[in-house]
This record gives sequence, C-alpha cells and structure tokens, in this order.
Amino acid sequence: MSDNNSSSSRRNQGEQQPAKAAILCDMCPADGQRAALKTCLKCEISMCGEHLKPHLTTPVLLLTHPLADPLAPGAEGLAGTKCPQHGKLVEYYCLDDMVCVCVACAIEDQHRLHNMKTLPKAQAELREKLPGWEQAVAARQPASTALEQWEKTRREELGRSSALLIEVVSKLRDVALNPVRRSVTTRTAAVTVSGSSIQAALGEKDMFRFLQLCSQVDVERATAVDLRTGLESGEERDKIVQELQLAGKDMLTQATKLWDSVLMFVDPENHHEVSENIFDSCSLGTEMSLSEDYRRVYSSNEPTTIPQTTLMIVSANEEPVHSWTIAVSENCDWTVGLCDNRSDRGYSMGPVLGRYALCLKGDQLSYLTGADNTVIEQSVTPERMSRPESVEVSWSPASFTVSFFSRSSARYGRRHIVSLDVSRDSPPLIPFVALQSTAAHVQEAQEADQQQQRQRELDYEDGFEDYQQQTQILTLLCELS
Repeated sequence: MSDNNSSSSRRNQGEQQPAKAAILCDMCPADGQRAALKTCLKCEISMCGEHLKPHLTTPVLLLTHPLADPLAPGAEGLAGTKCPQHGKLVEYYCLDDMVCVCVACAIEDQHRLHNMKTLPKAQAELREKLPGWEQAVAARQPASTALEQWEKTRREELGRSSALLIEVVSKLRDVALNPVRRSVTTRTAAVTVSGSSIQAALGEKDMFRFLQLCSQVDVERATAVDLRTGLESGEERDKIVQELQLAGKDMLTQATKLWDSVLMFVDPENHHEVSENIFDSCSLGTEMSLSEDYRRVYSSNEPTTIPQTTLMIVSANEEPVHSWTIAVSENCDWTVGLCDNRSDRGYSMGPVLGRYALCLKGDQLSYLTGADNTVIEQSVTPERMSRPESVEVSWSPASFTVSFFSRSSARYGRRHIVSLDVSRDSPPLIPFVALQSTAAHVQEAQEADQQQQRQRELDYEDGFEDYQQQTQILTLLCELS
C-alpha cells in the first residue's frame, strides 16, 4: 500500500512539473504531426524520422544541408543560426574572435584573415581545450574570492570611517553653533526689547502703562552690549575655543584616515598603510641612538663627521618587509635597498653582500645590482637628478622585482625612479640603508675642525672645553615613515 502511495506521489510530482514543449515535424499534416528528430539548418524545417530520410540518403543533401537537434523558431532556435549582419547561415567559427560567422564574414569582412574552422572541427578543438581552461579559471578562483572579501571588508571600513567623520563633524558644529546662537540671541534681545519698549512707550497715553514700559528699557545695557561677531570675550569663549581645537584635531585625524582609506581602496598599489617597519638596534653605529618607536636614528657626532654605517630594517610584527619609505638627512650620502642577509653583523664597517639598491652621492642617483662581490653601479639618468625628499622601496618576492620611488612633501606625491630585477638564485634579502657624510661635508668638517682648534686656543681660559663636553646635540640621520 505504501509503495502504491509512493508511486502515486512521484507521478503527481511529475505531472506538476511543466514538460518541455516538443518540436513537431513541419512536414506532417496539421492533424497528425509527429515529434521532430532533426532540424535542417539550410531548409529551416524540423522533420520526423519519416520525412528525414531524404536528408540522410541523398549524398548532396548530406554534404550541403547541416542537421542539428530539433530547434524551435526564435532567437534561441533557428534564428540563432543566422548571421545577424548578412542573414546567411553560419557555417564557420572564428577562433580568434570566438564567434560563429557565415561565408560572407569569412571571405569578405573582418574575419577573412582569422583562424577559421568549420563548426564540427571548432567544436572538437574547443572541447579539447575546455578542461585546461577550467583548470586555469579554477586556479584563479581563490584569488577572486579573496578580492571579493577584500572589497567587502574595505567597504565596511569606509562606512565606519564615514560615520565616525560625520559624528566628529556634527560635534564640532554643535560646539560652535549652540554657544554662538545663545550669545547672539541674548545680545540682540537687549537691543530689540529696549527698542520695542521705547516705541511702545512713545505712543502710550496711560500713565501707569507708560511707566511700566519705561521700566523695561535698559538703555545702559542696550548701548553697551558688544555687537561684534563671534562670542563675547571671556572665560566661556576661551573654554569653547579650546574645545573646538580638540574637536578640530579629531576631525582632521578622522578625515585623514578616511582620505587614506579611500585612496588605498582605489589605488592600493601606490597608497600603502603606515608600515610597522623599524630599525634593527643591533645595527647602530658608534655614537648613534634610536627613538622610542625605533623609527628614527640620531647621532651625537657632528653632521659633517658621520662614519660609514649600515642600518638594517626589520618588521615590528615579525612579518616580511615588502615596502618601506625612508627619509635621510641632507648631511648624508646614502644607499637604500636590499642586501644578502649573510652580511656581517658588525655593520659599521662590515661588508654588505649582494645588493639591489638605489645610491645617492652628492645629488647624483645611481643603482646597484649584483650578488656577492660582483655589484654593478649604473647611473639612473644621464642628467643630474634632484635629491629625493624621501625614498619608497617596494619589494615583490613573487616577481623578483624591487622598485624605487621618489616621495615629495606633497601628500602622495610619488614618482617612479627605477625597477630592478633580482636574481632568482639570490639568498634571502633584507632591507638596509647605508649612511655616510657627503664628500662636501667631509671637507667642511676638516675646515670646521681647524676653526674649532683655533677657537679652543682662544677660549680655553673661559672654560670652552668644559662647556663643549657638557653639551650634546643629537642630529636626526634618517626616519622610517
């Protein structure tokens, strides 16, 4: 009984599903049409088994009349087998443009020099290629999913940043508007009320009413009230100004964050988040010190006597360093880029193996490429190039390319200098910056030493040396940003 019920249920479900309309034979009588087995694309008729026989037995028809599974009239049926430009039957497939074409297209129009195949051969070739295409597309799917997730995450972050900025701007507006509105209302009321009372008193005949109106006139207040724009001077205004300054700083901070987020959302390749890169404290030279955040290097030496020093750059969160921006003192020549991590750790005078770097000597830029001791130096441009305010280095391990960009004080002012191909046989590379006083400053240092020696002889009796020993001036050498 249960089997019957199940069969009946399946039968009812089958009856509820709409059956695909059968393509009927166009050559059968209207009152006895049978289902078509094939459609002749040239004759543009669908035929049952009986009426199909001539197309299957006549050699000429077999060669010149292509048959297809039954097709219905319309854009997705027979009409789809016609060339939309010439109205002819499509008989070829252009593998260059991946489109079906007619004879006229293949001989006369833009496809005449393309790779053309008959439809059956094109189908066979494309069927062989499809598995490879499927693998190639599948390999891209994780990256596509990651891109969608990145877009969603960034869009949500932008929404939150926008909401915070609106909140901060509203607070700043309220801090300013409400006190000024109250102050203006109070001051103008002193003039308005007194003026209205005077006008009313001038036209009043009743003695008691006249005296009441006169009592509402405060001439002293109306003539003494401060009617200058803004708030009246005093503690309240000073307090509100301080509050506005704090709120304004919050607004600028939030607006900058939103601006940065929007730029990174649209152009992440050229607009990076603030890096977590720091200087390796073990690489400091003599008379050098680090800031608390490890992002600035100072020297107690005179700017003209900075010894040759190589500083290593590492990540604060122990992740690989792929991008960093550094600004170097004008007192220094520098070399910045990547070096072999086998380089000696006695950095002040130790060798730096395998360099891919940008070098500045005076105001002449050059780049270094090579492994071990076979480093080649070449000029960036024949012309002398202005000294970059800061240099951005971008290292792509996937493509084995390191690129250098000049950064200006203008926000996001960025210009490409050079890109270097790194040998795929290179050992692991780490960021570095090598510093040394410029040649001009070395000459200045020598002259300054001579001048100081003469000055010491003159000022020795005044305790010049004691003063010099007690005073220590730190010079900022370089800074990560």
